[in-house]
Amino acid sequence: MLPKISIAKLHDDSSQEVIDIILPIQTKEFGVNVTLADQPDLSNIDNFYHGSGGGFWGIYVGETLAGTIALINIGHHAGAIRKMFVKKEYRGKEYGLAQQLLEHLIAYCKVHGITDLYLGTVDILHAAMRFYERNQFKIIAKVDLPSYFPLMNADNVFYHLAL
Repeated sequence: MLPKISIAKLHDDSSQEVIDIILPIQTKEFGVNVTLADQPDLSNIDNFYHGSGGGFWGIYVGETLAGTIALINIGHHAGAIRKMFVKKEYRGKEYGLAQQLLEHLIAYCKVHGITDLYLGTVDILHAAMRFYERNQFKIIAKVDLPSYFPLMNADNVFYHLAL
């Protein structure tokens, strides 16, 4: 039997725990050329995510923070998904954590009047791309992103989902 799985809002007091999940996945596991300095939002969760009208959530397996997802409310009834990561040992259908995180974020969007979701990712993250496509996200060209979408330097594949 799996331990209890729960989703909770994360705040600045969880920054180090969040960094300890995200940075190694980005740099060590996938070799993405990004540093903590490139991601000041990770040390300023409350202001950057919650302050925009978005959110930052973590998914716990028992007492262990196993994954994260974040939303920036970018105005115009739109949101940008960021920081969706699940620790390697908790990935896959057995736990279904990524799906639960995404469904939680989408439910939040529907309650808060966000009707369009956008995200950027890196083309080497094949499993992530398949995951978004299974969830009805459509690939769009960078030039088709709205002007108010906050670009990340590392991203080179972009998706949109109309809710």
